Amino acid sequence: MARVYLEGVTKKFANVTAVNDVTLEIPDRQFTVLVGPSGCGKTTALRLIAGLEEATSGSIYIGERRVNDVAPKDRDIAMVFQNYALYPHMSVYDNMAFGLRLRRYPRAEIDRRVKEAAALLGIGGLLDRKPKQLSGGQRQRVALGRAIVREPQVFLMDEPLSNLDAKLRVQTRAEIKKLQARLQTTTVYVTHDQVEAMTMGDRIVVMRDGVVQQVDSPLNLYEKPANLFVAGFIGSPAMNFIEARLARRNGGVVLDAGSFAMEVPADLVPHVQEWVGRQVIFGIRPEDIQDRAYARDANHAWALRAMVEVHEPLGSDVILYLSSGDHSIVARVDAHSQARMGQEAEVVFNLRKMHLFDPQTHAAIV
Repeated sequence: MARVYLEGVTKKFANVTAVNDVTLEIPDRQFTVLVGPSGCGKTTALRLIAGLEEATSGSIYIGERRVNDVAPKDRDIAMVFQNYALYPHMSVYDNMAFGLRLRRYPRAEIDRRVKEAAALLGIGGLLDRKPKQLSGGQRQRVALGRAIVREPQVFLMDEPLSNLDAKLRVQTRAEIKKLQARLQTTTVYVTHDQVEAMTMGDRIVVMRDGVVQQVDSPLNLYEKPANLFVAGFIGSPAMNFIEARLARRNGGVVLDAGSFAMEVPADLVPHVQEWVGRQVIFGIRPEDIQDRAYARDANHAWALRAMVEVHEPLGSDVILYLSSGDHSIVARVDAHSQARMGQEAEVVFNLRKMHLFDPQTHAAIV
């Protein structure tokens, strides 16, 4: 097993900078997820670690070895691709054994590794089949098995679940997470799906335009986003953002959004003192806005009457799309809420869960 370390790594394609001065440590045995929108540089970063792309500048380490000039086959990594990349004319057994045969492992050792990996993945009964005889989930297990038999220092996974249907994706991501916990192999996993990232990663690396925005645990990314981009990217539905101004009023501090104003909780006032009299971006997650009739501690939250534009029942809860003045607000409320489209609803904001951002730098204030 080994840590992976990128030091000031940049990758340019002509005039496009895909990865921009990234310094990142992926600790030994950890499951780290690179996440971000399409084109953010996450797959390029993975390919740099694998040796499939050459860094324009910077250093890449696997363990204590600098691998910039080491061929991919000698980096002691195994990669799982989005499209499985199985040989259609080979059996499952031969697909899994192929890499070991190229490296001239003894036949008995190959047989042991393939059968152990197949048993681990629950595909022991499929070893004689060809890929065309397998379902999508079974093919993905074979691709994982081909990586496992290598017993590498590092697993690299490039959106391995994107070709599966929704139900199978949920099942397979749980299996991959359990598998990594059992094998204790350092894993770098790329996805554009923030739900996948939050449920699988020990740590998550959020990227945008080739730059690392934040590296943190799933909970800290959710509760303490470093900037406006991370706050909007993590969470579903996305965080609400409202332009407002901090002002003193009646001995306290309020967020004045024009069509409404709300008082900042007293214990948060010291953290925003220097922003009084200035513009900020107020952020609050939909789940921190509740129907007043079903809200806990509603007397200690700030209330707003707003028009219900869209009502989306999800069974366990309801998504409300609200409008108040020029502002559009999304709330995630109790499933029993009586709010209906075309009617006014009273919702309460849990301002202890609010976020404030600098409108110029987009960095978090609170």
